[in-house]
Amino acid sequence: MAQIYVASPFFSPEQVDRVERLEAALEANPTVKDFYSPRLHQDAANAQFTKPWATEIFHRDMDQIAAADVIVTVIDFEAKNLDSGTAYELGVATMSNKPILALQEKDEAVNLMITESMHWYTKSVDDFKTYDFNTLTVGEFVGEIL
Repeated sequence: MAQIYVASPFFSPEQVDRVERLEAALEANPTVKDFYSPRLHQDAANAQFTKPWATEIFHRDMDQIAAADVIVTVIDFEAKNLDSGTAYELGVATMSNKPILALQEKDEAVNLMITESMHWYTKSVDDFKTYDFNTLTVGEFVGEIL
């Protein structure tokens, strides 16, 4: 059973809705041991949006990526650009040899650095309810590459 890190933006109502549906799908999946979604862990000992808060959240998220078996990400764009924090997390995951499973509901072109780092790709959040995290089947990106 897999320990998962969810790399996703959650700065707009649309993004929050998407990641909430993804979290629900992971909760329904019997091959998921647990997942860490930073959206659910913005609490910190320090005031939000201060340097001490940022330091605490950064280190917590990096520790969670290190502890994860798999990274699940949302790569939907806002303003034609992948969220910079999500892109950073995917870079860390790639350099840590973590499999990256991607959800993209919109039809937008994706940068080759993201598409080439993916282990599996889907257009449907419901696929995460049944994906077997024990076998980690491969599925290539399908769409326009930048």
